[in-house]
Amino acid sequence: MIARKKFIELSLFSFLSACSSSELNSKDSASVNLTISAAASLQDAIQEIGHLYTQKIPNVKVSYNFGASGSLRHQIEQGAPVDIFICAASEYMDRLANKNLLLVNTRHNLLKNEVVLIAPHDNYDLNSFSQLNRNFVSRIAIGDPNSVPAGKYAKEVFSFLNLYQTIEPKLIFAKDVRQVLAYVETGNVEAGIVYKTDVQISDRVKTVATVPVNFHSPIIYPVAIIKDSKYPETAQNFFQFILSNTAKNVFRAYGFSTLS
Repeated sequence: MIARKKFIELSLFSFLSACSSSELNSKDSASVNLTISAAASLQDAIQEIGHLYTQKIPNVKVSYNFGASGSLRHQIEQGAPVDIFICAASEYMDRLANKNLLLVNTRHNLLKNEVVLIAPHDNYDLNSFSQLNRNFVSRIAIGDPNSVPAGKYAKEVFSFLNLYQTIEPKLIFAKDVRQVLAYVETGNVEAGIVYKTDVQISDRVKTVATVPVNFHSPIIYPVAIIKDSKYPETAQNFFQFILSNTAKNVFRAYGFSTLS
């Protein structure tokens, strides 16, 4: 852990040293508050990245808005003050692009992830997807497929396995993937589907099965600057930091796969 932290700090120094002083001390960067809207599954990684950034550039404050990608997309469409958007499904970024709400040439495919079937850590009965229709499983949590990408992927997985109609009465829809995790952690449900990265931050759940990538549509996290950002220069600088090796090391430490 110490070695990882030292490497990240050195990478951060190298990144910031490569930036011109005008970029880091511009009027646009003076006492501004950037708002990052990001998928709930990114919460820990993005907060650490933001902390690293503001340690070196303290005149920039970073505020966070985490939630379901579909809900965040809707907020942006309604005019919510957002500078940078990172979602867990390309379709939500596509919708913003189609409405001309993204700053031109800033969209970038950032990360990949995997979905997993989980259970409470002391559940010794469940060991496969095929058991979800057994009587000892009465409640299964997934994100709402209409707004939560992890829920959409979960529905695709159940459909691929010809399980959806059988287990639909057992499904509990959550507002985002972290709520699914919480339901499983507390034992309110016997199973849930979350991202691999969510399991990594909890010691109260266990992975029952990792879902093969061909069971669902590709899990891609795109990032872009919102066209109506009040601080476009500062947003550009933070955006470049998100794409830097320093940030990629943080994402990898939390279990994400990074894209070039």
